[in-house]
Amino acid sequence: MTIKLGMLRVFCTVAETGNLAEAAEKLGRTQSALSMSLKQLEAHLGRKLFEGERKSRLSSVGEQIFSLAQSQLRQFDDTVRSIETTARTATGLIKIASVPSVAALVFPQVLRQLSSDFPGVKIELRDTDTRQVLDALIHGNADIGIASGYYSLNDIAATPLFEDSFGLVGATTHPLLQQQSAPVIDEVVTGCFVRNAVCELITTSSFVNALKHVNITVHNNHSLINTISSGRWVSVLPESVSAFLPDHVGFRTIADLPDKRQVWLYRRERSAFHDTVSACCDTIKAATDNHTLSAHR
Repeated sequence: MTIKLGMLRVFCTVAETGNLAEAAEKLGRTQSALSMSLKQLEAHLGRKLFEGERKSRLSSVGEQIFSLAQSQLRQFDDTVRSIETTARTATGLIKIASVPSVAALVFPQVLRQLSSDFPGVKIELRDTDTRQVLDALIHGNADIGIASGYYSLNDIAATPLFEDSFGLVGATTHPLLQQQSAPVIDEVVTGCFVRNAVCELITTSSFVNALKHVNITVHNNHSLINTISSGRWVSVLPESVSAFLPDHVGFRTIADLPDKRQVWLYRRERSAFHDTVSACCDTIKAATDNHTLSAHR
């Protein structure tokens, strides 16, 4: 037996509602049909997804599978919505996924330009981490992607956009932001350091070794900024982020950290709306060129 999308939807709905009756009503199916679908899924996996028979609490493996199943269902539902929107829209639907630091930089200009040049076009913008940007491109859930680092992907063209240095981010009252001399890695990566996704792009050996002892990881940039705003925690982010930090959070270079973040523009070569996608890519390049020029003045 293969795992079917319908099984995952049944499982997720039961897990979300906590009982078969409410899940059956939500899905428009009978409780016995849902129960049979869950039994088939558990039999295939050889593991119990719920503790007990009431379906009110997930097992430990059920929690992990629930997270994976939700992700798969969201991806499928997004694809269906995109297909339906594309079919209804004569001028097309352009989907852009970007790492948050660059999204804040280019999205306003992209929206302005595309709305002016292609008034009928529908635009979907998403900011997420590099791994999910690449996944969106691979699975057709993005026409354009902006990600940190270069990756070779089939039928997807890659163009370098810009590079920027990594540096310390923390509350402006933090001692490392206040001291006269630029901090060094040993001062920055301590027990009060928060790891985030861009840390994996840094290859300086002293930083990589220090990172092995860091226990706290925050993936979402908004949550990361809120965490370091407290004044206790610090992290490392690319310099381009500094333009969008709140006033009470600062950025400064790290004396012995020479790494630079490489930002690349990715474009699906088989897009149904080639001209619009190309124009959007040109706008993104112009926005990042203007940012780079301003940063070096």
